[in-house]
Amino acid sequence: MGRRTEGGRVQGRCARSWHGRMLTATAAAAALCVILAPAGPVAAPEPVAARTTADDARTAADGTPGPYSFAEDATTVKGTADTTYSVRLEPGHTYKSSIGPAGRDGRLYYRLELDADSSAYVAATAVPRPGATVSYSDGLKVSLQDGNGRNCSPSGTAHFGATQSPHPIAAWASRETGGKQYACRTAGRYYVVVERSGAAGASRATDPPATTPSSSRAWDLELSYVSEPGLKNAPGSTSAPEAWNSASPEALAGASKHRSGGAGFSRARTLRQGVWDDEIRPGQTRFYKVPVDWGQRFYATADLGSSGRGDGSVGTALTMSLYNPVRGFVDDVGSGYDGRQRSAALDPLPPVAYENRFALNDRVSGMRFAGSYYLVVHLAAQVADRFGEGPFGLTLRVRVAGAAGTGPAYAGAANPRDVFDVPAGDSDDATDDRTAGGTAGTGAGGSGDDGRSGSMKLIAAGGIGTGTLLMLTLGWWTVAARRRAARTLKTAPEDADTASAQLTAPAPAPWEHGATRNW
Repeated sequence: MGRRTEGGRVQGRCARSWHGRMLTATAAAAALCVILAPAGPVAAPEPVAARTTADDARTAADGTPGPYSFAEDATTVKGTADTTYSVRLEPGHTYKSSIGPAGRDGRLYYRLELDADSSAYVAATAVPRPGATVSYSDGLKVSLQDGNGRNCSPSGTAHFGATQSPHPIAAWASRETGGKQYACRTAGRYYVVVERSGAAGASRATDPPATTPSSSRAWDLELSYVSEPGLKNAPGSTSAPEAWNSASPEALAGASKHRSGGAGFSRARTLRQGVWDDEIRPGQTRFYKVPVDWGQRFYATADLGSSGRGDGSVGTALTMSLYNPVRGFVDDVGSGYDGRQRSAALDPLPPVAYENRFALNDRVSGMRFAGSYYLVVHLAAQVADRFGEGPFGLTLRVRVAGAAGTGPAYAGAANPRDVFDVPAGDSDDATDDRTAGGTAGTGAGGSGDDGRSGSMKLIAAGGIGTGTLLMLTLGWWTVAARRRAARTLKTAPEDADTASAQLTAPAPAPWEHGATRNW
């Protein structure tokens, strides 16, 4: 590559220009050489313990691809161990943070400045770092407190539960100004308290020796803060509707469309009513969102496909959780797996209504907003031990029933402004990922192939451009060489030796040593 004969001399250069006009072209050639050159001998695999330490140093919150895709516009903040120096969160914003093991390091404070009219909702999504293990009792608790340490609402909690598989979990808390709520009604300073729960002790007897229990490692956090305006007039009722049809509808049938789920709340893929198929691997979590308007009802079923290999069973393999537009937990359902196809369906939920917030049951009170409801599907990591790494087929059947109604008369705008809106349509609606050229919006975290395909497209485009420039450059060199050769023949004396000199083989280039490229 770049070899040239002139007057019996060989110049084997890949990135050295012969004069100023060729500087740009030869730089492109050098870049192509770098792309094609192997990186040298393949290094021995890192020990698991070493990778675990590295994972803690390069957290997903700092942009390293991991099990969760954080919002691209999230601001990194640090929680404090007390209220005095706590950082202020702003409505409509998303934040990155982290929380230490259970104990003093596992309780963090953040500050809110609230008016007397708006309701505030703060949700925290906890993401254990790669290599950690979790137990049934490991979890997260979120509270919203006033200046006297009183909770403004019951604390929201989330646990990994029976799956004992590390994956993103979310909990929420609120300060509400409507209805029968009397505490936390005044304007002023309030505090969000995020706490780790679970044992701070040793790993379980079943843990692999090279892994570290999650209770002794930090988790990454994503915090979201939504402000809901008060009503123009007092609500007509301060009680949740008591009568609604709780019968399950007939399951949807028909051909499915492919839709690859995202790797985080901000990357959730839109599902409208219909049958959708996807793939999921053990340990992976898929995020989807379903627009549901005022007065409408939502149903969802998740089907896990059969496996052609392995045996035995996993007690709780598949979990499907539902979160409302402010990422507040509504309900979940789980299913075991023994290699045969399994199905899990959410229990029927009430129609979306403002008055649902006055119910004591999470399944009812969570259905208090119009907007995009999140379906979060996780396949336990333990499935790989018995049935392989997959991927496994996943089918989602989504139904949105009822006509859209009129929402409450708000006295102002929510923050973010569109959080309670139901879009009339978006780019996801009419597309099938199998026919639309791939997925969109999954981002870092590896929930889809779009990150890899996007990189390959970029490399391909760069390679085509560099290759074209290189070919033009070589063509110019060839023409110039022929002209110089012609001039040399005309001016050489009759007794000159014009025979080609014996070429000495050049030293082998670095990429000719037989090293394997680590792609």
